[in-house]
Amino acid sequence: MGKASKIKGDLDDIIELVAIVQVLKDVADNKFHMLANRKDRFARFGESFVEFFRMISLSRVRHPLVSNDNTATGIVVITSEAGFMGDLNARVIRAALNEQTQYPNSVLIAVGRKGAVKLASPGRKMKVFEDIEATGLYPVAVRIKDYLIEEVMSGRLGKAIVIYPWSKNFLVQKPRVIKLLPCEELLTKQADFVDSIERVIEESDPVDIIGRLADMWLVCRIYEMLHDTSISEAAAQSQQLEASLQKMQKEKKGVQLSFNKAKKSDIDKSMREVFTARMMSRR
Repeated sequence: MGKASKIKGDLDDIIELVAIVQVLKDVADNKFHMLANRKDRFARFGESFVEFFRMISLSRVRHPLVSNDNTATGIVVITSEAGFMGDLNARVIRAALNEQTQYPNSVLIAVGRKGAVKLASPGRKMKVFEDIEATGLYPVAVRIKDYLIEEVMSGRLGKAIVIYPWSKNFLVQKPRVIKLLPCEELLTKQADFVDSIERVIEESDPVDIIGRLADMWLVCRIYEMLHDTSISEAAAQSQQLEASLQKMQKEKKGVQLSFNKAKKSDIDKSMREVFTARMMSRR
């Protein structure tokens, strides 16, 4: 069947591509819901932290990680290394550059290879953390935390803010700006929830205690932001694949219609040829 057989090859290719894209979209959907359901772990950690504050009173303790007058600011820019994230990464970078104009005495800290490439420019000092997926979210969170603490304790930084991709819901992803350091939130929680206990034995210096608490809190917050970035990746990938799937399904319908027309045309042509040959043989 001449023309129909040629179109049939194109139709088979489109059917296979539609099936592949559908599988990829289902994987992205499942990843989004799986990661979103894991968010309750961070809530449980916060509850445990608050319970600890019921036993101690650290609101009068001064520590560079929770109370700092140094205006030098580290702007942590988290971008995704996954595919289909170009638009969201670009919005995160624009938000970071906008924040930089508000903090003249600031330095960029890029988390993610794609963001580092976009932010790189001659004369710009920048710390880079790459290979997030290969290294793992938690190890990367620990590395970022260690770097920020070292910079603050040495006096090179006093504040830190984070800009990262955040998924408000399955359909809405946008850049989110969070103040990370100094982590005054620790003392705020402590002041709200501390109980009146007459005697508490403090085996360690309160400054060391709050330093350790700040260390734990920082790595948890950074890990949560990296986790949120993964959620945004899954949502953005699903939306991109959905758009591609709809386009391919529309194209599939067009090719299917062309195939049906070509098949009917080939059948009619074959019947006419048979009829003509039979008439010729009778003559």
